[in-house]
Amino acid sequence: MTDLILFWHRRDLRTLDNVGLAAARQKTSRVVGVFCLDRLILDRDDVAPARVTYLIESLRELQQQYTQAGSQLLILEGNPIERIPALAKALNAKAVHLNRDVEPYGRERDRTVAAALREAGIEVQGLWDQLMHAPREVITGSGQPYTVFSPFWRNWRSQPKAAPALNLEGAQGLTEAEQQAAQTVGTIALPTAKELGFVWDVDVLPLAPGTSAAVARLEEFCHDSLTEYGEQRNFPSVRGTSQLSAALKFGTIGIRTVWEATERVYADSRSDETRENVQSWQQELAWREFYQHAMYSFPELAEGAYRDSFKNFPWENRDDYFQAWCEGRTGYPIVDAAMRQMNTIGWMHNRCRMIVASFLVKDLLVDPRLGEKYFMQKLVDGDLSANNGGWQWTASSGMDPKPLRIFNPASQAQKFDPEAEYIREYLPELRSIDTGELVTGKIGSYDRQRSGYPAPIVDHKVQQNRFKQIYQQQKEVTALS
Repeated sequence: MTDLILFWHRRDLRTLDNVGLAAARQKTSRVVGVFCLDRLILDRDDVAPARVTYLIESLRELQQQYTQAGSQLLILEGNPIERIPALAKALNAKAVHLNRDVEPYGRERDRTVAAALREAGIEVQGLWDQLMHAPREVITGSGQPYTVFSPFWRNWRSQPKAAPALNLEGAQGLTEAEQQAAQTVGTIALPTAKELGFVWDVDVLPLAPGTSAAVARLEEFCHDSLTEYGEQRNFPSVRGTSQLSAALKFGTIGIRTVWEATERVYADSRSDETRENVQSWQQELAWREFYQHAMYSFPELAEGAYRDSFKNFPWENRDDYFQAWCEGRTGYPIVDAAMRQMNTIGWMHNRCRMIVASFLVKDLLVDPRLGEKYFMQKLVDGDLSANNGGWQWTASSGMDPKPLRIFNPASQAQKFDPEAEYIREYLPELRSIDTGELVTGKIGSYDRQRSGYPAPIVDHKVQQNRFKQIYQQQKEVTALS
């Protein structure tokens, strides 16, 4: 009988443009997928119900993709360190293939599983799939990982990009006897998110789960918005961003497929302005990889600040301030609208992510790690590398040559939500308030009382000066230590 290879899916939930899966198919037609619902991840206190819902429904489509290719996707639940080797041994698999991870937990998990498999005489092959360029492929002239984006981008952009990997076709699944053997070691029917303990009450997600929806959205974005991306991406009331972040986080679409689509639009562009817009989004794809490379090279980022001056920063961490921020009750309309958007639909516009992060850290003097965790508890696209990188950039604790960046909520609203459309959408109690008052935050006491909207919990100008003073003192202390 032809050798069997198990392909272990994690954040590559597709049979299209999947590097590791394509490599397995080149070796044998007997390629069977497996996904393990990892309780060490699902039992964490920073897992969003929206994210689990997206995961489960994407797995449902992935099972259909395997069926169409002639094979099947097996589902396990538990600790993959135990479950994956047990399944591979029960099926007498020749090898287990997988795509590599950048995150500390994933890397350690994979090392442990690989050791157990090799001890059992089962081959293991790991390739890079979620990145256009693996971490050690984009390095400085001295061989070190980049810690500043601009030179990273120049290097990353200059390197040739791989074409999409071959799709899975003509595969063979398990025999009836093998299916019974798989069941004896714990394969299960795909559960619902609710059966796993996660309830998502919203009817829809910002992006429907699965590859079909991701591919359709990419085509729509490239046709309608990409050539105007640089002008529209900062306006939260406009659908000017790709909204593919969840698809890229879970790998329901391949990064090479995405890049190839942008290159087609770039090649068809007829003006420098259009090409600049396309390249603006290509830069966002590079930012994604920059943060993943950083997490791979500096795994300590997952635990705290990159900059020494923030490692022992005297955060005040007032619980009442933090709760008001979480609930969208700070009295700053643009901040509150953004938080309520995330709380409502499991997603927040990127410009608004920067605004609310800056407000929590530099107006409320709350540890950014608390905000980072809250985002992970809510976001459908919550990703350790991107979320950590974004929070550290905004908090000034990360890899940023401009360390003291502070966002003024009023000026941000005036510039990027000038008609208060976004504010009114997510703060319906303020819909009748004058636009000028909404974008400046200067709402009269009568209107606040009538609408039940709170007064500002802090004064931005005062808090900004306080933060700068504490920051300067902390820099001096760090320099002397």
